[in-house]
Amino acid sequence: MSHKRRPHRFRLARRQFLGLGMGLIGLAGCTSPLIRGQSPEVEDVTADQENAIALVGDYCGAWGLDLKRLQSIGLVTNLDDTGSDPPPGVARDMLIGEMQGRGVKNPEKILASPKVSLVEVVAVLPPAVQKGDAIDVMVKIPARSTTTSLRGGWLMTARLRLMAADLQGKIHTGGESGLAEGSITVDSIFGGDSDPLNEVRGLILGGGKSQETRTLGLRILRDDVSIETTSVIGNAVNQRFHTFDRGTKKGVAEPKDAKFVKLLVPPRYKHNLGRYVAVVRSIPLREAAFQRARRLEALEQKLFEPTTCAKASLQLEAIGKEAISALKKGLKSRDLETRFHSAEALAYLDEPESAKTLGEAARESSAFRWSALTALSSMDHVHAYEALTDLLHVSSAETRYGAFRALRRRGSNDPLVAGEMLGGQFWLHLIPTAGEPMIHISRAERCEIVLFGQEMPFAPPQGIFAGKQIMLTSTDPEQIKISRFTPGREDRVAYAGPTVEQVIRGIVSLGGTYGDVIQALQEAKQAGLIAARMEVDAVPRTGISYHREDDSSRDSEDAASLDRLMADSSAGLNSDAPGSEETGSDGSDGSDGYVDPKFAPGTKKGVWSRLTGWFSGSK
Repeated sequence: MSHKRRPHRFRLARRQFLGLGMGLIGLAGCTSPLIRGQSPEVEDVTADQENAIALVGDYCGAWGLDLKRLQSIGLVTNLDDTGSDPPPGVARDMLIGEMQGRGVKNPEKILASPKVSLVEVVAVLPPAVQKGDAIDVMVKIPARSTTTSLRGGWLMTARLRLMAADLQGKIHTGGESGLAEGSITVDSIFGGDSDPLNEVRGLILGGGKSQETRTLGLRILRDDVSIETTSVIGNAVNQRFHTFDRGTKKGVAEPKDAKFVKLLVPPRYKHNLGRYVAVVRSIPLREAAFQRARRLEALEQKLFEPTTCAKASLQLEAIGKEAISALKKGLKSRDLETRFHSAEALAYLDEPESAKTLGEAARESSAFRWSALTALSSMDHVHAYEALTDLLHVSSAETRYGAFRALRRRGSNDPLVAGEMLGGQFWLHLIPTAGEPMIHISRAERCEIVLFGQEMPFAPPQGIFAGKQIMLTSTDPEQIKISRFTPGREDRVAYAGPTVEQVIRGIVSLGGTYGDVIQALQEAKQAGLIAARMEVDAVPRTGISYHREDDSSRDSEDAASLDRLMADSSAGLNSDAPGSEETGSDGSDGSDGYVDPKFAPGTKKGVWSRLTGWFSGSK
């Protein structure tokens, strides 16, 4: 007896049904909600695959991406009789107690000297900071202080802690989380002295040191889960990411309990923690091979749609090596947005073909610049190095300095960006360039001057100052005289050739500070003695929207979903740096709802307004 042959389409669907059924049988006994809602119907299997697959982000939010604000009361010394005896109050009592605890005798007498001043100290621990990492420090005088200037001051070692005031005004402190010490560069060095407050607040770049290691992780958002759920999440993440601990390969995810999964950070994502967490949250929890194939096909299509390409690139990056082929197709798109998002994902997959497109995006679009340069800095290939060195010659100051900083992050041993520490005060870098000569001065991360161009002319000055004790004069067009006047001591003199580099070295040879050098350069620029362009903290900015030619078709639901996936992580005291939100006022972690730097709102807050704390009544 013969049987009719079943149509090929029916046989294919039956195999899919049996494959899915066997997968569900393998999950039998698991109480996790991860398996709920899975239907064996063929129609569900052939539905929109990327929506049918549960992702880590459906269950988890980011944890530990907030800024942790630390505070202290400190003592600044070495002032030029511009200090003051602090008025009675909580801050004075705290400082005296700190001094006595360190064995200082007669603290009251010391505080009465005009060469010292009580100050408030603020520092921020960024996400995933490691014990011993350097951090920036801010200092300012408190309310009612009569100190007139902190210029030239040195902050004695201050212990940084979490601080909070109760309703009665009593200050409560946590354990020691950081240390701060160093030479203060007052704000008037950068912003002028038209505002008297600029003389009584300033920065100690890299002057803090973290005393703790902060944890990054995933927080389970749902209540109907168990430890099995976090185990499934951890296994899914570890199939995609690993790192090395003392030479041993290990997964990055470590489930701690039913509500938390700890994450280690692969080195490639060190400078873009937000993207790392976003990619982790885009990892599928379980996915059969045929489901992966169909989802890849669907994501490839979405990669070529401007309104969905960013989210699609994240999910493709989360898939890993299997998605490289689809992402490379995106590099050939005529649309810059598609090319950029494809290249960014490929960069974190260490694919050299992405470098050219990322260089193009950094050069042409301010909206993509920060992300493009950060992605290039994560790559080891010579293609990334070439793309970054090409950007050192463009006209945009933030692109040039951003490329320099990305090169430095790739490897400080590179002779091009290695630089030289002058007098233990700051780094000086000389960058050969075919572009316009430019001097860049850093106001974040570390004291640093970058000269784009060699042998920059410095015309003979009639008389300009480098700080209060150093003066530059000249009667010889080929030589500049640098004199230091110190009360009670013999004057010291140094001579420098008529170039910016040699003048900088001459000032440092007489004990000049970073602030002294900056003042000399600014006065020289104002006097027309330096022709080179001068920039302060010309860093790539975040929060700049990319405007398409036709933005009317933007899928708001998809955009909101992407915003929830992305997490802004880079943090610091620089108002232009990625990430500026701080811990919630209720003390919560504040890690949910973060937005990737390139999608964040563009409104910026001032440094001090973002760091107001328990001494909010201060000047």
